[in-house]
Amino acid sequence: MSVVEKAIRKLQEQNQQPGQIGAATGELPQIHPPQGVSPEPVLDGATASRLPGIVLERAVLRAAGLLPPEEDASLLARQYRKIKHLLVAQAIGRGVPRTPKGYLIMIASAMSGEGKTFTALNLALSLAMDKDLNVLLVDADVAKPQLSHVLGLGQAPGLLEALRDPHVDVESLIRATDVPTLSFLPAGVGAEEATELLSSTRMQQVAELLGRHDSRRIVVLDSPPLLQTTESAALTHVVGQIVVVVRAESTPQPVLLDALKTLEGHPSVSLVLNQSTRTVTSAYYYYGYGNERPNTDSA
Repeated sequence: MSVVEKAIRKLQEQNQQPGQIGAATGELPQIHPPQGVSPEPVLDGATASRLPGIVLERAVLRAAGLLPPEEDASLLARQYRKIKHLLVAQAIGRGVPRTPKGYLIMIASAMSGEGKTFTALNLALSLAMDKDLNVLLVDADVAKPQLSHVLGLGQAPGLLEALRDPHVDVESLIRATDVPTLSFLPAGVGAEEATELLSSTRMQQVAELLGRHDSRRIVVLDSPPLLQTTESAALTHVVGQIVVVVRAESTPQPVLLDALKTLEGHPSVSLVLNQSTRTVTSAYYYYGYGNERPNTDSA
């Protein structure tokens, strides 16, 4: 019995319902950006930002471990299509009751190195293929904003600036991308007071504004690890859905259970099994969290 299966069984015995499990073992939009050219902002898509747009350079993202190897892309994309269906259904009420604030989806993990950032980006790309949606990817891992750095926006204004100053229009900080239905909000600069900002009433207001701007928008937030920071706990009170990424055959059972306990009472928590070798011949890459490594002791 796998670590995840053990965790789920134990939670069920405690009358917990952690949500659905997806095996993220792997067709993402094929991005063919014009070399060296930034696209114009998309005014009728996910954002009306006046800032220059950004190109998602596949080679750069793949080198950073944020996209799968080309040979695994099609299989991974099929898996993400399966994962996104329930999330979309709950977000917009497609065939099931609509989850309050379900359009705000937080991607989390218990510890670092479990593939949370990889999952956030690839899930956002998969969601962006839906003709009925506009997707906003937010780098809410403000302490270690890898997404922002890899996309060349490590020093660009973003979420933190919108939280510090109530006069800042958060929509003006969003960048269009060369994927017409996908936009990106950087983390912003400076994170000394990040926990307080993410816990503030202003964060609630910003989250509401992001959803109110576009009824077709789904917001995907890449968040810090649940057990290693205090910022992630603050975000759980803002979002309608939480996806916890679990690294197959690596995440210790007690660690996973401790992480899930921090989410007790949240109405919608799902699990995604990352780097499973049960359905693929090679494990795909993931983007690590700084220089830290997850505990790989057996559970």
